[in-house]
Parts: sequence; C-alpha cells; structure tokens
Amino acid sequence: MRCRWTGKAAAIIPAVVLAGCQLEGPFGSGSSFSGPERDVASAASGQQVFRYETFGNERFWTDTLRLHAAIQTVDPLTALSVGLKVDADRLPPGFLQSADLTDPATTVELLRRDAVLGVRAQVAGGEIRRLGITCAFCHSTVDNSVGEGIGRRLDGWPNGDLDVGRIVALSPELQDDPEVLSVLTSWGPGFYDPYFNQDGLNDPVVIPPAYGLQGIPLETYTGEGPISYWNAYVAVTQMHGQGDFRQPLLGISIQNSPDLVTHRLPLLLAYQLSLPAPPPPDGSFDADAAADGEAVFAAACASCHVPPTFTDAPTLHAAGETGVDPVYATRGTTGMYRATPLRALWQHSPYFHDGSAPTLEDVVEHYESVLPLFLSPDEKHDLVEFLKSL
Repeated sequence: MRCRWTGKAAAIIPAVVLAGCQLEGPFGSGSSFSGPERDVASAASGQQVFRYETFGNERFWTDTLRLHAAIQTVDPLTALSVGLKVDADRLPPGFLQSADLTDPATTVELLRRDAVLGVRAQVAGGEIRRLGITCAFCHSTVDNSVGEGIGRRLDGWPNGDLDVGRIVALSPELQDDPEVLSVLTSWGPGFYDPYFNQDGLNDPVVIPPAYGLQGIPLETYTGEGPISYWNAYVAVTQMHGQGDFRQPLLGISIQNSPDLVTHRLPLLLAYQLSLPAPPPPDGSFDADAAADGEAVFAAACASCHVPPTFTDAPTLHAAGETGVDPVYATRGTTGMYRATPLRALWQHSPYFHDGSAPTLEDVVEHYESVLPLFLSPDEKHDLVEFLKSL
C-alpha cells in the first residue's frame, strides 16, 4: 500500500535537502566503530544514551505531534495494553499497591519518575510539558516480575507487545488524516515500518533485538550497515532526533545544528555490543534432540548461518534465494537480505522480517519448501530443538 502524507501529517517527513551529498561522519561508507574508537567508548555511558537520550526529539513528539497532550489522558492499564513497560526499580516501595491504575494522573506520575521504558517526560504541576522517546522505547522490555508489563529492565530485548503505530495514532495532529491513521493502526504489536515516512509504503517488519550484536557487522534485515549507520538513520529519521544524516541512495540529507546524535553513536554502540543474547530458559528445549539437531543444522543451514555468529554477513542474498517477501528489500539501499544471526530465537518470535513464520517449526517448513532441505520428520524436530537452544 502506498500512502501520501498530506496536511498536518506531512510534518512527520523530515526535510530532504542537498540530495546527492556523500555519506560523512563515523557511520559513513566502510567505517565501523572498532579498535581505539571502541576502546574509549564507555558501555556505562552508552547505557545512559540507550535508556534516556532523546537526541532532542521532544520538538517533534511534543511540538509537532502534541503526543504529550494525548498521553496526559491515558491511564496506566491502557498504556500497558499497548505494550508500554514500567521499570519497577524506579518506583518507591508500595507505590503500585496504592496507585490507581485507572487514573491518567498515575501515568503522569510514572513518567515523572522516569519509570516508563523509552519515554522521557518533563512534568510540572501534574501535567506533561515535554515528551520524547529513546532507543529503549522499542528495544527494551521487562521481566514481568511485579506484574504483566511491570518489572526489571531487559535492555536490548525487542518489545513484542509494543504497538508503536497505535501509540503514534493518538496524536491530536493526525486525527484529520484517516489514511495515515489506517496505516499506523494496521501494524500491530511488535511491528514497525522504518521507511513509511520516507517512501509512503506500508510494509512493517518485526522489531528486532538489539542484543547479541558482538561480531555482527550488519544489524538490519536488509544488511544496512555498519551498525552505527542504522543507529543514526533511526535516531534522525524515525526518532526525529536533532542530528545529521545523509544517504543519497534514499534521497535523504538532513542537517541540524547542533548535531545531538553523531557524537553519541560510539557510546551507544559500545553498550549495544555489551548486551549478550539471553540463554534459553531451563527446560525450554530437549537437550538430547538438540544435540542431534546440531548435526542437521550443520548439513542443512550452516552455509548461510555460519557459527559462531550464525550469519554469513556481509554476504547478502536475493529474496528469491530465501523465498521471503521481496518488497521490503527494495526499500533500503541493498535490495537484498542478510542471513539473520540466530541469537536467542526462543525470545523473539515471530520469525522472518515480516513475521510470516509464527514458530520455528514454520521456519523449518518454509525452507523445506523453498530450498528444499529433504529432512525427515525426526530431523525437522531435532533441528527445531537445536534452534531453541541457541
């Protein structure tokens, strides 16, 4: 589906100027944060960037979309129902036991205490004055140790409950644009379209994890990279932070003064690389079958998902090789797909960029059909158990 941004919604598209400029800066052509640059970056400081840095995007979420006015009227139970998460460690003892979770004033108080993951608010007099988002908005969740959607932070975990489109659709400035509202509310929990405000297509993808990136040269489904290139793209064009980003292949050249993004990218990367993929829970797979499945994997899958990173990137693959929907690849700069690193698969279903495989069994059946794999039922079972063990 192609949509044109019109009226007030047109403000969501960043200004595109100076088309044809060359990529510059630390995330430009061929560069990555390694060696001395990575050594001086502090993962502790990067954690603060990941969790709390808005890159000045309050001017968009507050001044343009006026989302703060909508959030002001949302009670905590509604906020939890669209996937927003509460960091219990930011709350005093007994707060939740005495709080009215049906009162929007409680939402405001949670925001005042910086307890809503990925949402930063300036609160005064019981009202939200300014609102912005951080990387943790999409790429953190909680362990539900206190309640559903309430617990300890799990940084880097994709928030599969987060309905980004429905949250953005609360904006008072979008209520007179039914076409855009229809697109936003069609995405659903755990999905986001990082190109919609650039090309007008409606083609959302599964929010990916931001953990387990050590040794992974290309972060995205389509192999955009290096990692800090994509961080810059998201920070400037999606989070609407005040920074610089240029990509002539997409016709994007955005300049802001001062640039609040670029100098923070090394710290952000250092923290991302420090986040390990979470191990599978005890008892979540059959260890004996997984041991047999490792041999099946080696014979059937390891040529593309090469251990120990379980990807052959920077090699990329045409959509026809993988049998997945080809449209999304055409929207980026590569026109191809990366073999996804198979990290903590137990944690982030559904699978493939478009979520078309609800289970790992569906993934195996997909490749049995496309390649094919010529696996027996027992081999398929063992392969799935091995994938669960990663």
